[in-house]
Amino acid sequence: MKKREIFVRELKELTAEKQPTEFVERKGIGHPDSIADGLAEEVSRTLCREYLKEFGCILHHNTDEVQIVGGHSAPRFGGGIVLEPVYVLLVGRATSRVGPKRIPVRSIAVRSARDYLRRNFHALNTDVDVMIDCKIGEGSEELKNVYNSKRRLANDTSFGVGYAPLTETERITLESERLINGRLKSRFPEVGEDVKVMSCRNGDEIKLTVAAAMVDRFVPDRDHYVSMKEELADRLLDNALSYTNRKVSIEVNTADDLDREVFYLTVTGLSMENGDDGSVGRGNRVNGLITPHRQMSMEAACGKNPVTHVGKLYQALAMLAAQDIYGDYEGSIEEVYVHLLSQIGRPIDHPQSCSIQIVPSSGFSIEGAKAEIEALMNEKLENINKLTELIVNDKIKMF
Repeated sequence: MKKREIFVRELKELTAEKQPTEFVERKGIGHPDSIADGLAEEVSRTLCREYLKEFGCILHHNTDEVQIVGGHSAPRFGGGIVLEPVYVLLVGRATSRVGPKRIPVRSIAVRSARDYLRRNFHALNTDVDVMIDCKIGEGSEELKNVYNSKRRLANDTSFGVGYAPLTETERITLESERLINGRLKSRFPEVGEDVKVMSCRNGDEIKLTVAAAMVDRFVPDRDHYVSMKEELADRLLDNALSYTNRKVSIEVNTADDLDREVFYLTVTGLSMENGDDGSVGRGNRVNGLITPHRQMSMEAACGKNPVTHVGKLYQALAMLAAQDIYGDYEGSIEEVYVHLLSQIGRPIDHPQSCSIQIVPSSGFSIEGAKAEIEALMNEKLENINKLTELIVNDKIKMF
């Protein structure tokens, strides 16, 4: 195989941190689109482990077409009910047979999806509040013939984009949702997992709009609801100020109308209980954020096979490579973007093209660092197979 085409160039533009305006969004783990992503990825990982156990290798599959159809509920202070369950449709393609040996792909998928919901959503009754259907079928012969876990040929013509570092606004957005669905969860069961954080920075002022579904059984009345919103805003503000010296303001559940008795109250802590639908690929990118002021790929990574599908692997690799390049040259460069383009049928460790764009700090010459940066990228590509194990073992998050 000929030498990899890796192009390292200077990017002459303002970094995201220095731009006058910045929008950043994160859909929390309980957002319907994130649930679709999570289920697609969980089914893929479970199938990978089953394939390794039964066949000694990961067989061809893509489970990236999950659909969430919202149900209907009647929440009320002190506890309401789910009137119509959420409908979850697992769709995709997966190999179920090798010679005479067969595994129950659909049963494995349904079981893993239900386990995922049970582990991650503390107020959801997975036995009655959700219906899970599975229509995963066999893949096309053309794609199955391209797929080879040993030859590692690209399963698609696609591209991945990664960048580093995160801006202060991006970090605050990411860590705000992680705080709510992490350290605060055991202390405040009132707050469900369906959280969305939208941040807007204008100059040196950052404004966060947070939507957080409240679980009705833990909220006895209106006063408790209002106090919970205030408590949540205070905790988020303290957390945000640990990442910036800029002015930060936070508003929680701005659609509430206390005079009309309108509250973001749910039975399960999830908006999908009441008509909010979700699909794979409509939410966060691989770095966990939605960043319209950044270069990024719109490829849906969750559920794609982690062996040869470059729509997944190149996004993860580009992100990790950008982080490592920035880490190696922190202080000398301000921002880095990595782009990887595949070609179907080509070995995944030899992309059709790799572009690395760098915004240098004053006085730094990219020309003098090109050879080192190319060597780092070559090493990343030579070891791309290691990503598979990390993804299967949930060591790299996809959303």
